[in-house]
Amino acid sequence: MEDSEQTHEEQQAHSHSHLHHLLENQIPPEQGYDALSHTAHRHDYELSYCPLFRGMSQKEHDQFLDRNVKEVLTYKKGETIVLQGDPIHWVMLLVKGSVSTEMITMEGNVLNIDILEAVIPLAPAFIYGSKKSYPVDVIAAEPCVFLKISKEAWLDEMAENRQLLTNFLTMNADLTLFLTNKLQMISLKSLRKKLATFFLEKTTLENNTFNLKRSRTQLAEYFGVQRQSLARSLKEMENDGIIQLRGRIIKVLDRSRLIRE
Repeated sequence: MEDSEQTHEEQQAHSHSHLHHLLENQIPPEQGYDALSHTAHRHDYELSYCPLFRGMSQKEHDQFLDRNVKEVLTYKKGETIVLQGDPIHWVMLLVKGSVSTEMITMEGNVLNIDILEAVIPLAPAFIYGSKKSYPVDVIAAEPCVFLKISKEAWLDEMAENRQLLTNFLTMNADLTLFLTNKLQMISLKSLRKKLATFFLEKTTLENNTFNLKRSRTQLAEYFGVQRQSLARSLKEMENDGIIQLRGRIIKVLDRSRLIRE
């Protein structure tokens, strides 16, 4: 009864009291456990919603990690986790913090692909590819904790659990859609058009305001342009009455003009 009648909260997040002990036992203080402990305690070691474990019971989720997590890795803010082209030897599951994925353009600009927040694996669509290497640099945007899981063990788990396999395929399909949209945005020649597309994706007619997760420098890297160019385009759009800027709060004032950009 307990396994079949799964609550909405169990589907959205999984509480891990045993992960507390796993972190304490495997992360020496000199590797940064103390710096992360206040965040972990604040969230009571709850792994926030991860699409990989959608539809799995608390028991299934706990047993999966207990069987497969062999090592816990920590990184400080600004540390490089992997470099573009590095071989993928393990499934790296981000369970605390956030990371920035980046690559260098032909012009030498840093292109920020995305900011990933826990809980999510790194490069899921590339883990079992023929090349098996990371497509981007991955940098810790804040102190991070990763669970290191064998690729072979993960594959065996998916072979035995239809729900886990379905979730993995769904995540990769969603990632493909995101990369397709990203490529479409990059192909736009006008920075204002790129910004307009970005603002339209982040807002709706009912909700015309959103909070940027990125700084202006990070947003410039996201579009692969210089910070000065971004600042100039944002100022022009604000002067034209299309948007309103209040720090990281952006409000769309004229949606029809954004569509026509």
